[in-house]
Amino acid sequence: MPAIGITGGISTGKSTFCDCLRAIIPSAKFFNADLAVRALTEVPQVKQEILDRFGSEIFSPEGDLNRAKLRAIVFRDATQRRSLEQILHPRIRRQWVAQATRHRDSSDFFFADIPLLYETGGEALCERVVVVACSHKVQLNRLLKRIRLKHSEAEEMINSQMPLEEKIRRADHVIWNNGDRAMLVAQAKTLVAFWLEQSWKKS
Repeated sequence: MPAIGITGGISTGKSTFCDCLRAIIPSAKFFNADLAVRALTEVPQVKQEILDRFGSEIFSPEGDLNRAKLRAIVFRDATQRRSLEQILHPRIRRQWVAQATRHRDSSDFFFADIPLLYETGGEALCERVVVVACSHKVQLNRLLKRIRLKHSEAEEMINSQMPLEEKIRRADHVIWNNGDRAMLVAQAKTLVAFWLEQSWKKS
C-alpha cells in the first residue's frame, strides 16, 4: 500500500481526521510530523542549532525550549521561519520517507500527517494527497480556541502558510471539515471505501 499524505491548514482538523482513519482502519500506520518536531526539539544537537540561531532568550534557565516564544518569532518573520525549517525539515523528511519505504510492500495503509507537505515538496513522495479544509472563519475560531493568541496573531499564523485554496487545487481528495465529527467520520468512511475498491496500479 503506497503512502497517502494528509495535509491542510493550521486548525483545519488534520489530526481529528487521522483519528477517524485510525478508528476505521486500526491496522493503518501513521507518521505525525508535529509529534516528530516536538521530539526533535529535545535532541541535544537540534537544541544547540536552535540556540545558535535564535539565542538563549527562547530557552528557560533550565534549558527547556519555550515553544510559544519560538512560534511567535517564526510566524512573524519569514526569514526566521525558513531558518527553523532548515533545521527541522530535512530531519523530518528523512524520518517519514524511511517509514514510508519500510511500509511500501505492506498491505497496511500508511498515512503521513504533514502540515507543510506541499510547502516542502513532500507530495512527490505520496501516491495520494488528502487536504482537510474548512472555511476561513471556522479555521480562525478553532485556532483562537486552541492557542491563546490575539486575533491579528492568529491571522498571521494562517497567512504564513500556503493558501488553503492552493492546497485544495492540488489535492487528490478534499475533506471539508466545517461540521461536526460525525460528518468527518462519514467522509473518512467514504474515502477509505474508495481506496479499498480502486486499483492503485491503474490510478
